[in-house]
Amino acid sequence: MTYLYLLVISFLTTLLITPLIIKMAIKLKVTDQPNNRKVHVRKTPSMGGLAMYIGFLISIYFSGIENDFLLPIIIGTLVIIITGMLDDYFELRPLLKLTGQIIAAAIVINNGVVVEFINIPFGSTLNLGWLSIPLTLLWILGITNAINLIDGLDGLAAGVTSIVLLTITIIAFSMFNYFVVFLAMVLLGANLGFLVYNFYPARIFMGDTGSLFLGFMLSVISLLGFKNVTLFSLIIPVLILGVPISDTFFAIVRRAVNKQPLSHPDKSHLHHCLMRIGYSHRQTVIIIYGISTLFGLFAILFSKTTLWGAVIIITLILVGLELLAEFVGLINKNYRPILNFFKRIK
Repeated sequence: MTYLYLLVISFLTTLLITPLIIKMAIKLKVTDQPNNRKVHVRKTPSMGGLAMYIGFLISIYFSGIENDFLLPIIIGTLVIIITGMLDDYFELRPLLKLTGQIIAAAIVINNGVVVEFINIPFGSTLNLGWLSIPLTLLWILGITNAINLIDGLDGLAAGVTSIVLLTITIIAFSMFNYFVVFLAMVLLGANLGFLVYNFYPARIFMGDTGSLFLGFMLSVISLLGFKNVTLFSLIIPVLILGVPISDTFFAIVRRAVNKQPLSHPDKSHLHHCLMRIGYSHRQTVIIIYGISTLFGLFAILFSKTTLWGAVIIITLILVGLELLAEFVGLINKNYRPILNFFKRIK
């Protein structure tokens, strides 16, 4: 009940603060302009992540919870928020934006948010040694930018992140990791409060202020929830974050093949592809919500299974994804009338 109370506080705070942030963004001319790379067609206020951050902080203040990781997380998120706000206002160069993310990551890593070893099945332990810090840094930067990359449609990043946070809450609660439950539920409340204004048609975008904040928090929460776990359990946070991770992976491959910088934007992300084959803005977002929910369900099953059960689940996921891709390709190619019929269903 305490966690639900804190969720409601962050939800209501963000709900009430967001209209003020909309007015502030318009006054400061912090708006996202339409262009040939973006989906939206009208100028929209940005920097909405600031409302989520305020809701997050207010809820933490009223919680009274004490934990050694809490202060470093607050300081790290402050660095991330400042970095995001500067980017939304001035459009920082990629190197400067990355520097802010590294500083924020270094703050939490220096205070113990590090994967130091992995328990290998059958009783062995793999000590990561000097690799623990760079691998942790890579995870934080990767997830932070993964959420940034999927923030391409109204309500997409906020909705997917909400599904991820709900999945983490369920698994962490079953593992009695109540600090992770606390962080996840507070962030979930702020997310849902913002989603009221961000779902299609959006009245405000979260901007880099929000996407970097959510990505950073997801990376840290997943580390706190699944650090020093078994080799196969390392797949759990990867499954939970399956949508942003897979989208980022293919973006990296795509840009490497085309010999483009990693920061080079394009219109080949999952949501762009779904819209290109004819799905509406709202339908595309709901489809990706569904995919993210499936990944979350797989992660919950995975967390409760044995070693060989994990192997079976991985195999089923891979086969299922391949069959889904083949089915969608078949429908799109040979059964266009059927596809169009379903697209007309609102």
